[in-house]
Order: sequence, then C-alpha cells, then structure tokens
Amino acid sequence: MKKDLNYVGRTYPIHDATQKVRGSLEYLSDMKLPKMLYAKLLLSPIAHGLITRIDPSKAENLPGVIRVFTHLNTPKKTYSRYRIIPDQEYCLEDERLLTEKVRFVGDRVAVVVAVSKEIARQAIELIQVEYEALPVLSTPEKALDDQETKIHPEGNLLHQYQLKLGEQLPLPDDCIDIETKTNTQKVHHAAMETHVCLADFDSSGKLTLWAACQGVFGVRTIVADLLELSYNKVRVIKVPMGGSFGGRQETILEPITAFLAKEVKHPVKLTLTREDTIISTMTRPATSSRIRTKVTKEGILVDCSVETIVDAGAYATSSIDNTYVMSKKICKLYRIPYYEHSGKTVYTNTPVAGGARGWGAPEIMTAIEIHMDAAAKQLSMDPVELRRQNLVHPYDFDKSSHISLGNAQVIECLEKGAEAFRWSERFTRVLDQGRFRRGVGLACAAHKNGMYGGFPEHSTMTLKMNEDGSFILNTGLHELGCGTITSITQIAAEVLDIDLSNITVLEADTEYGPYDFGSYGSRVTYICGACAFEVAKRVKEKLLECAAYSLQKPKQYLECKNGRVWVLGNEQNSISYRDIATTAKVKDNTDIVVTHTYHGTSNPGAYAVHFAEVEVDTATGRVRVLDYLAAHDIGKAINPGMVEGQIQGGVQMGIGYALYEEVKVGNDGSILSSSFKNYHVLNAPDMPKVKTLLIEQGGDEGPYGAKSIGEIAFVPVAAAIVNAVNHALGTSMSNMPLTPEKILAVLNK
Repeated sequence: MKKDLNYVGRTYPIHDATQKVRGSLEYLSDMKLPKMLYAKLLLSPIAHGLITRIDPSKAENLPGVIRVFTHLNTPKKTYSRYRIIPDQEYCLEDERLLTEKVRFVGDRVAVVVAVSKEIARQAIELIQVEYEALPVLSTPEKALDDQETKIHPEGNLLHQYQLKLGEQLPLPDDCIDIETKTNTQKVHHAAMETHVCLADFDSSGKLTLWAACQGVFGVRTIVADLLELSYNKVRVIKVPMGGSFGGRQETILEPITAFLAKEVKHPVKLTLTREDTIISTMTRPATSSRIRTKVTKEGILVDCSVETIVDAGAYATSSIDNTYVMSKKICKLYRIPYYEHSGKTVYTNTPVAGGARGWGAPEIMTAIEIHMDAAAKQLSMDPVELRRQNLVHPYDFDKSSHISLGNAQVIECLEKGAEAFRWSERFTRVLDQGRFRRGVGLACAAHKNGMYGGFPEHSTMTLKMNEDGSFILNTGLHELGCGTITSITQIAAEVLDIDLSNITVLEADTEYGPYDFGSYGSRVTYICGACAFEVAKRVKEKLLECAAYSLQKPKQYLECKNGRVWVLGNEQNSISYRDIATTAKVKDNTDIVVTHTYHGTSNPGAYAVHFAEVEVDTATGRVRVLDYLAAHDIGKAINPGMVEGQIQGGVQMGIGYALYEEVKVGNDGSILSSSFKNYHVLNAPDMPKVKTLLIEQGGDEGPYGAKSIGEIAFVPVAAAIVNAVNHALGTSMSNMPLTPEKILAVLNK
C-alpha cells in the first residue's frame, strides 16, 4: 500500500523567511570584518581602445589609500570566469584581472584599496588614463564584417558549430516552407542585491572568500589556480544572497577581490553599484535565430533548419557553451524527422554575456514558438492543434542526447491548459478594430533536469544524527532565495518520518562541506534532492538497525513515525529517536552518520505550456497583460507554494523580457540603460494574476517523482506574450522587446 506523504507536497515558508521579514538576515553586503578595507573599480568609459598611459600617483597620495592596482602591477595570466572544474571544455581563458586593452564600456582598468568606501571612490576619480581609441564593433554583424579590427587576437568569430540530427528524407509534395527570424536582446538579471565579494588572506597563508555565488567549488578552482595556491589553502563560503537568476553563476568579483586581499594582507570588500553591476558583470546574451521549416498541409513538421548567432560581448565566458546548448533544445520539445542547427558565437564591444535563467532555452524557445504561430497562421490552423500534432510523447528519446525524455507530459499541459484558459473561445472571437485590441497567445517549452548526458553529474551529502534525535545534513547546496533549503529539508523529513524543525541543512563550504557542482542547469531538485533522499534512506536503515537491537526485533518488524519507533502492533511501547541515538553511542559504540554520493543516471524533460491574453493600445503602443495561465509538468511538487512562486516570478521576468527590458548599447558602445531610471522591469501594478496548473504524474527518477521548475517557469513567457500581441494586431513582430515605439512603427506602416 502506498504510504501517505506527511511533508512532501505541502507548502512551507522559506527557511529564513522570519529573518527576512524582520530585517535581521545578514547578507554579504552587511558583513564587516576587523581591519577590513574597501575596494573600488575604475571601469572603462570607452568601448574599445588601448591604454597608452595610466598614472595612479594622485590617487596613491590621497590619505587613506592603501594601494592602487592597474595592469602594470597585476598578473598577466588569463583565466575563464565560467570554469567549474579544472580543464573544463569550452572554457576559453581570455580575461585578465585588469586589462591594458579595453573591450567594452565597463571593462576593468584599475582598482583602489582604501580604508573607506568614500576615500576609494575619491581615489578612483584621481587616476589619469589616456586611451588610443579603436573602432567599435557594437553588433555581431559589424564584428563579422570587419576583418581588420580584432577584439581579440584570434579574431571576432569566437566559435562556429553545426549539428545534424536524423535523416533527410524525400519531402512530401504538399510541403509548405515557413521562415522566420527572431531577435532577443541583452538583459540585466535585476537581482535585488548588487554584486559583492569579501576576501581575507591571513598570516598562515590561507585565503578565505565569502561569496554570494552559485558554485563555491567552481570559485575555488578559478581563484586558486589564478593565484597559484593549493586548493587546501583556499576556502570559499556560500553566504545569503539577494537573488541571482544566473547572474552569480560565473566567478566575476572573486578573483580580483582575492588578489587584493592577498596583496594587502587585510580583509578586502568589493561592492558594486547598480550601474557597475549592469555594465560590468554580465548580461543575458543577445541572439538572432533564423528558422526554416517544411510542414505538410496537415501541419506535420518534416524538416527544421536553424541558424543562430550569439553575441558573446567582450569576453568568451559561457557563450561557446551557450551556442552549443541552444542547438539541443528544440528536439526536446518537437518530433522532427530531420533537424539541422548551425551556430556562431561572436565577440563584440559590448557588455559580457553569460549565464541567465533558462540558459539558452528562452532564446531558442522564443524563436521556435514565434515560428510555430507563423506556421499556424500560414496553414490557417489553430496554434494549439499544430503543436498537438508535433509535440513529443512520454518516453520519446531526445534526438540530440539519445536519452529518454521520461514521462514527458507536455501534451497534457497543452490540452488541460487550453481548456482551463478557454483558448478556443478566446482565439476564435472576432478581433477588435478600435483603439484597444485584445489577443491571445500561447507557447510551449522544454528544459532539462541536470547535466547527465553532457557533463559529469553527481552530488555528495553527509547526514548525521545528533544525541537528541535531531539531524544535520551537510551539503554543497546554494540557496539562491527560491527555497532550496526548505524543499531539501522536506525530502529528508519525509524519509526520516520527523518534523522539519528537527533537521538542519547546511549550505556549501569548500572546507567543511562535501562536493557539489553548484546551482545551475536545473539540477538541484532532481539531482541534489535525489541525493538527500538516498542519504536519508541509508541513515534511516542504520537507525532501524540500532532500534532493532534495543527492541530485540528484526528491523522488518519495526514501524516509525514522528520520531518514534515501535514493533508492529505495539505502538504503545515505542522508543524515541533520542533514545535510539543515545543508546547507539553509549552502549553500542555506534555513530549514526552516512556520507553518500548520488550519481545522475537520467535527464528527462521538464515541460510547460503558457497562455496569455493581452490588450494593446494602438494609440500609444502600450501592452497590458490581462490574464495568464501557466501549465507545468512538474512530476511532483515538493512544495506547491514555492512552485507557484517560481512560476509567478518567471512570468514577471518573462513579460519584462518580451516588452520592456533591454541593456541598450549605442553604436559607439555606450550603455544607454545603465540604471533603473532607464532600464525598465515589470512593476507590481502591471503584473497580471497568474493562474497555475500543475501536472503531477511522476514517473521519473527525481525525489518522489519531482522535476525542475526554477528555469522552465521563465522559458515560454516571452513567446506567449509576443504571440498574443501579434494575434491582437494581425502582425508578425519578432524583434524583442516589443516596445511601444516598435509597435507604433509597425502599425504606422
């Protein structure tokens, strides 16, 4: 008989909710160490040029300044901020701590270390720099056309990639050619907390970093190798962070802060302003995707060809990998007999592109879903029906990875979502002809659950039982503010049959915690959650073995609940976990502790179908989202409230992506949207009520059948909004964001 779940499937608040509400949670921005110094970066005001002269003498003479660093007194060694493990593939080492050739507005030119923030700021303004300006290549097209100007010595074409899947068969006579081109823009992650890092190098030669990051072991490998330190001499501690959305996946501030602390032999803290964070850390990459499909008159996809250009910005970081990953997405969603994808990654004199929520999926899924609506329009088909005929089925194999897509319930998301949204009624209504026009749109999306099949995938945890029957789970987890610690606690509590309050889950610390790759690739619930499940199961077995000794009964005759164990049929004579733990230690010389490494063996698809209704004001070009429904194949919602919160947050970001947000770059490389004054996110008054529909059919290897939600929640949003706007206006816009200016320009034509 299937056991009822006591903790999994229920909503609990995030583990530090009370601290956040009271304002008592200490973020890295709040931390202060004895004798701590403050650093401030000088960022390049031009997009491309050589530093011909740099004079820091006036800054050095300012009282309170400890040191000033430039390319002249820092290592010339290059590194990749994207690297997670040593010798990682697709990690081009093209970045220095401080550069002698600036490649974008925001490139690091110098850094001051001083006794206060204010003195550091004053000193930065005293550094004199002269540049020899070079031609600015502000778009991939310019960078590819200009063969003379090289942003890096190897040229501007950073990488080129081609993928062919399936067999190109003779085409049916009734095939129709469909072609679209979609442009997505650079966007800022817009986390509440700006980038910050704190480092200390003590008298024993040990470097400690406090990092609001997504992977402490990745930070360690980059910093230790760059500064030529043994890994046991570098400790990285994950601290609370005010959001990430992929913006802290890469090691951005830690190398320079670590270097400064090592040089001045004092704790050093480097905190960026919002403007610094927007221009100098990283953005979501801008992409251009041309899609050509051949479709039968009945709406069956026969052939798909995609050409994508990824704007890497000034340094490579993760962009090569991003191009590669984008090519793998569409075949997770649609059955296509022959699929071809060519990708180019291009350097430009613009802010650096990097990891962002969804990591390649939002860009390519937006392009394919806008394309599918264009195909439906040309075929005079309902967009729901066109997709239904082509979506993958449960346990199909992914053409690109040759791995089962698992219990893929995207068709159920489509059908149940369309019914709940009243799609047919809304889509077929007579369209408005006045000033305000309504339309509906939908988009499907697929994502992954971890890195199995393309990258090593495992996680290690240690679970120990204390003398009073409580537990400590030591992990390499990184809580990004989305509830990871709570959901992992729920999984362990469910296995151990004990209240959540009796389990403490520790976050990542390279010195005291077990190894984990980090929080990325939608791997945390599926992989780390499975590790928590397995290690808890092993501890429970050990606990029952100890209880069996005390109760003088084999463990198969024992039952447990709420922290107590008894012989079946004799619940009145139970013993507590506390009694078991103490007896094991005192009488049996046994410590109930287990370390377990979980190896990923599958990577099913995570799926979503989103539906949106919008209203467009044709006089102003403004778009208002009136109604929104998100249907998700979640497998099992560990914490339904948090799942819904992730979906709502993803929709908020996705609407901004579709309509407002853009890190605009001028032809001269200047950043035209460097603060929240001119970088617009979706505000609360404009946020629609988001209805959620969770499809929970399990069937995969995640804990209790759970699959990922944090990234897939964002992936289909922009396409659903764009498709709704096009439906309302009878247009075919695909150049994001759909700002009022762009909408009016199309209407005026």
